[in-house]
Parts: sequence; structure tokens; C-alpha cells
Amino acid sequence: MFNFDRTIDRRGSWCTQWDFVADRFGHPDLLPFTISDMDFATAPVIIDALQQRVTHGVFGYSRWQHDDFLGAISQWYQQRFRLNIEQQHLVYGPSVIYMVAQMIRLWSEPGDSVLIHTPAYDAFYKTIESNHRQVLAAPLEKQGNHWQCDMTALENALKRQRCKIMLLCSPHNPTGKVWLRSELEQMAELCARYQVKVISDEIHMDMIIGDVPHTPWISVASQPCALFTSASKSFNIPALGGAYGFITQPDDRARWFDALKNADGLSSPPVMTIAAHIAAYRQGADWLDALRAYLRSNLHYLAQQLQRHFPELDWQPPQASYLAWIDLRALQLDDQRLQQNLIEQQKVAIMPGYTYGTEGKGFIRLNVGCPRSKLELGVQGLIRAINDCRR
Repeated sequence: MFNFDRTIDRRGSWCTQWDFVADRFGHPDLLPFTISDMDFATAPVIIDALQQRVTHGVFGYSRWQHDDFLGAISQWYQQRFRLNIEQQHLVYGPSVIYMVAQMIRLWSEPGDSVLIHTPAYDAFYKTIESNHRQVLAAPLEKQGNHWQCDMTALENALKRQRCKIMLLCSPHNPTGKVWLRSELEQMAELCARYQVKVISDEIHMDMIIGDVPHTPWISVASQPCALFTSASKSFNIPALGGAYGFITQPDDRARWFDALKNADGLSSPPVMTIAAHIAAYRQGADWLDALRAYLRSNLHYLAQQLQRHFPELDWQPPQASYLAWIDLRALQLDDQRLQQNLIEQQKVAIMPGYTYGTEGKGFIRLNVGCPRSKLELGVQGLIRAINDCRR
């Protein structure tokens, strides 16, 4: 029904991943496997919805607090996660990371600490530090091909006097870990014990590749919390902008809307993103399921190639997302030399693991959200680069 093998030329479309690859990697002519968007056209039902809005021709101010939008979200959560949400808890914002930043400002003071599981999405570090808060790292531990949180170490961090917030990434970026419900329940109990509020970034919630289901934080939380997400990753529409979430306490929601509408002057959402979310959540499930099957196949192809050429890595696909977090430490490579070879010799851009903190040294993050033909070229370049660096 859907052709994910079709190659779409994104050059010249003001595309960050392709047109501006030189900003991060210093060269303009690289084949990119970098930031977390995909090279696929979005779901046809979304394109149809956007075309209808374009044909309408009027792009005046819009609203999100109506049943078309709220009902679509409610339906999605019930069908995908078997969760009946409280619609009065819903809030809207321009992006997930903006919403995270706003909540950090509302729930903490300069100098307070925000706990994150590391390695971590690089925007987490920037958002926390640029808001004059301190990053408090809770390193995940790799055990075989699985990532675990040391709950004793987590508790010791949470009990620190100025630890005010745990910023959770669920599923976790970059490791691709899907948190077990039992892990989330244990973290919820610890956060409640030490009065640490939780912000959960669940933007990858629909991109489950393995067998462990996603559990929304609001289904386990025992105290006030905020969950922020969007259809942008799942349906490859980040350029439309827009996100939404749940803030469970009325006072927190009142402060949120005051900050959003009055302090920041943000009141009318882009009508295109509202239309896209409604179409995605009402009619996009079949496309998303087909996409996940294709991504799963891409990840298995990558695993087969790495196993064939570097069996000592024993690399396995992640539990979630199209971002392959590859542990190269067994090969004892020099990270900088590998990046230099990838860029200058192979003409391939792959994110170095140290982008995501010191715990990412020795790793790379490769985006497989692309047609297989492109992925094959990138994997071949990676294999050549690794072999060059081992000589």
C-alpha cells in the first residue's frame, strides 16, 4: 500500500539534514544519516488534509481547543495505549523542547538541578544549562544488549536538596530503550518520595520497533507531572511545528497558559499542524504500522551487516525509534579519526556518540529512516571507514 523504497530528492527544500549538513560536519556534499527526521513523504491522509486546507485558501488565526483535535488525541491514546486520557489535562505548545523548557522554568529556580538519564538527547543539556539550571546525570548501564537504570544511584541523585525535576525521555533517545512499566512505577515512587516533579518527553512513543510496549508516564504517575509529545516524529512532519501534552494539576496548567499566552504571546497554533495531527490520529494508523515494519527491516539489515563484518560488536536493533545507537567500543577506534574518515573519505555524515554526552564516547547514532538504497550506501561507507581506522 505504501512505497517506502521511493527516493525523494530533498535537496533545495531548505532541508536541515541535506541542505545544511555543512553546518555541523563542515562539508556540503555528504550523504546524511543525522538528525531525527526521515526521508519519507508523510502519510497520504495527511497530505490530503493539508491540500484541503490549501484549497480552502484562508489561513487566519486558529484554535486547538475543540473536539476535532482533542477527540483525535483521545482516540489515539485509547487505540494505541489502551489509555483513557483526561481531555482537561491537555495543553498545546510550539514544540516539545519548547514545552520542556517552559516547564523547567515554571517548576524550578536558577541553580536547581534537573536529572536526566545519560547519554541524552543533546537538546536536553542545552535547554537545562541555557535556563541556568544544573544537569544532574543518571547514567544508564549497558548490560549485554539492554540498557538499565541503577535505581539505587537514581535514588541517591533524586534525594539531593536542589534536584527539583526528573526530565525523562521515553522511549529513550539515543539508546532506543523502552522503559518497562515496572521501571516507570519504581521511578514514580522515588520521585514522589523526594518531591521531584517529572517532565516526560514522549515524542518517540509511536516508534516502537521491538516487543516491549510503550507506557505513557501519566498512566503510572502518583504526583503532579507533565507529558509532552507530538505526531512530528511518527509521521515525519516536524517542519509543520506544533506539539501537545498533559499537565495534570489545574494550578500548573493555569501558570502554563499564562506563560504561553501572556508572557510569550503564543495563542494561535498553525492550522496546518492541527489538520495534520487530526488526520494522523484519525486515519494514519495503517501508514504508521507499515512504516514501522519497514524501519524494522532496515534495522535488521544494519544488524546483519555489522554482524557479518564485525561480529565482536554483537549489535542488536533498538527497542524503539529509527535511530541506531551503535556501540563500537569493542573495536577500540578513535572517535575523531572515524568521523574524519566518514566525512572526508566516505562522504557520509553520521552523528558521533559524544554529541550526547561523555557516556556516548565510542558510539555513533545512525538514522535508518530512509529508503533501503540510501541506507545501503551509508552502511557500506561506515564499514569502509571502520576498516580504514583499524589498519
